[in-house]
Amino acid sequence: MRKLKLQIQISIDGFAAGPNGENDWVFLSGGDEAGLQKIVDLADSSDTLLLGSKLAKSGFMEHWKNVADNQPDGPQRTLGQLIVNMRKVVFSSTETAVNGDNVEVENGDLATAVQALKNQPGKDILVYGGIDFVSSLISLNLIDEYFIFTCPVAIGSGLSIFKERKILKLESSTAYNNGKVLNKYLPV
Repeated sequence: MRKLKLQIQISIDGFAAGPNGENDWVFLSGGDEAGLQKIVDLADSSDTLLLGSKLAKSGFMEHWKNVADNQPDGPQRTLGQLIVNMRKVVFSSTETAVNGDNVEVENGDLATAVQALKNQPGKDILVYGGIDFVSSLISLNLIDEYFIFTCPVAIGSGLSIFKERKILKLESSTAYNNGKVLNKYLPV
């Protein structure tokens, strides 16, 4: 069975976005080649990307298409190519179509649809967000591995992906030169 892996960036005070969904703080510590390579490796270990409709409609598809097509020397080009070429499933209760390469929309029951995806053959499944969508996956105990990049910045207030108590087991921890720390957790 395929695993559902969450990759997300959080502030040191535990928020995945600012109060209005801001994520500019993610970039304040600068880039890190080893950290970017880990993100590329996670994407390469997966062949399906799950997204909530808010993230999918926020310019996510266009951003990565631009990176893949127009930044041949950019450090994120490989990641952009992986994202563009990957199967993307957008979960929505209202949308029936979302623009982008290799995109399909799922309107059914979240737990049923995710379990069906996990049962399909292929590489693992990756989820990036958005906040409400990830919170729903966590609440339904659908995440198999948590890859949480903690950024060395406190934002004071914001949006959390955790809506209730969740006990996780730390499997590994890696510190990067830009001050970010990647903790890999497994559900208990």
